[in-house]
Amino acid sequence: MSRPAIANRCETIPPAGGAVGSRASWKSLLLGALLIGFLFWSYQGAGIDLGQLFSRDSFGQILLYLKKLVPPDLSAHVLHEAMKGTIETFAISFMGTILAVAIALSVVFFASRNLIFSGLLYEMEPKQGWRRSARMIPYIAAKSLLNVLRTVPEIVWALIFVFLVGLGPFPGVLALGVHTGGVLGKLFGEVLEDVDPQPIESLQATGATRLQILFYGILPQVLPQFISYTLYRWEVNIRVAAVLGLVGAGGLGQRIHIAISLFLENQLLTLIMAIYILVTIVDYVSAYLRRKVM
Repeated sequence: MSRPAIANRCETIPPAGGAVGSRASWKSLLLGALLIGFLFWSYQGAGIDLGQLFSRDSFGQILLYLKKLVPPDLSAHVLHEAMKGTIETFAISFMGTILAVAIALSVVFFASRNLIFSGLLYEMEPKQGWRRSARMIPYIAAKSLLNVLRTVPEIVWALIFVFLVGLGPFPGVLALGVHTGGVLGKLFGEVLEDVDPQPIESLQATGATRLQILFYGILPQVLPQFISYTLYRWEVNIRVAAVLGLVGAGGLGQRIHIAISLFLENQLLTLIMAIYILVTIVDYVSAYLRRKVM
């Protein structure tokens, strides 16, 4: 067969991946249409009205309120209250984070699949199904507990603890500790389940116990990430602690709530400035410590 005939025959043969590519394009178009439909549905369900947001009346109200904020009240009494609230907010976030770490570490080792009923630590054990099934109970219980702790928002926990222990910083500490404990437990668990198995195999080959494997094979791998996640959540808790005061959990948030309720706009600006300074300082300190750890 001549070369021109072969070339003409090859041109008439459709590409092998044409049908597959067509199906993939249809799936992409269908997925894009579903996403656009979901976007419009969410837009309607959220009651968003951009015209009202960017209307002249809205901007006028915003400017009028901003004018009321200026200048900040820098009197001795207000500065003293702002400093006191800043110290309380810092203490709430710090102690809440410490409590969260304690909760997470007390639960996470039971919520890690590779430490409880599967993985390298147990592959050399005899095949006894009832023992492996029994290990599912603490695993499921720990996972469920962490899910409950982080599902309930901090402000709801704060409302609950305000009824239990009264107003003040203490319910804020408990609320942050409980919710952040669930969040850190999930993050710590994911880190534990992604450890490098090679050090564990080496320790197993030397006859090390499970406790020795945990301290010398697992913790050195996960500790830097544990610290990094803890510092990040501390940054978040600084901001959340300022909000928890709105429900009576102390700190700057409680003073902001009082200033808004009594139309003390100048004092409100002073308290907002205190939050900004506190958050900025903690962000820099946390970033510095993360660089040292990582």
